Amino acid sequence: MPDHQSSAGPLLSVSGLSVVYNQAGRHASFKAVEDVSFNLVRGETLALVGESGSGKTTIARAIQGLLQPTTGTIRLKGEEVSTRRLAGRRALAAIVQTVFQDPFGSLNPSRDVGSIIEEGLLVQERGISRDERRRRVAAELDRVGLPRDADRRKPSEFSGGQRQRIAIARAIITRPPLVICDEAVSALDLSVQAQVLELLAELQSELGIAYLFITHDLAVVRHIADQVAVLERGRIVDVFSAGEYDSATWSPYTRRLFDAAPVPDPERQRARRAAFEALAAQTAAH
Repeated sequence: MPDHQSSAGPLLSVSGLSVVYNQAGRHASFKAVEDVSFNLVRGETLALVGESGSGKTTIARAIQGLLQPTTGTIRLKGEEVSTRRLAGRRALAAIVQTVFQDPFGSLNPSRDVGSIIEEGLLVQERGISRDERRRRVAAELDRVGLPRDADRRKPSEFSGGQRQRIAIARAIITRPPLVICDEAVSALDLSVQAQVLELLAELQSELGIAYLFITHDLAVVRHIADQVAVLERGRIVDVFSAGEYDSATWSPYTRRLFDAAPVPDPERQRARRAAFEALAAQTAAH
């Protein structure tokens, strides 16, 4: 694994992050994230893995400045960002962008693709000319494997995989060092997933982008992650590097999570299922 760590420290550093929601009409509160810490260095991918409701998207929203942490700190490029007000949060868009899960709902259907992709340029590079914006949009369309005339068409004219390529082009056009992929391939067919994952890997190699990859799909994790952090009920229970799968040091939750994921070999799947059931019974007994 290449060493992207610079003397300035990690690109993203989350320390002691907790997020508590006060439930409307109730005295009790809900702790969505509790004491989460991790680092992400430039040019690498950290996968946040967990079941629905484990706190993955809450962490992403806190990093984006869309919600205020209850406790803890978030640093991007060494600067504290978790206490920024609205004007400061707008500046975060130069550092972090997001590719969302739904390729159909994340693009404005009333706008053409060119205006969708160039939106970041209008915000971050206000003095840029119209001709330069068009040139940059055309270059990004090429980069993500879409025809140049796509800029004049509406999102409804494209497939789900193509729309996700449009969303990726929109995210990278201002060259943010960090892109959050929030279940970015889970709504796509398997063959299209593979193509989009390959594109993301190519862009990372070319542009040095770091990805925070939020997913429940463990097959995706195996293909893209340098580091994996497993979340259970808002807490990180395991952190390990690529290649350390099937480790005997994993927590019971991580072992159940990975063992429950199907594999294409029927014999291996039956053996894994039997081991999973035995471990679940053992855990329940304790």
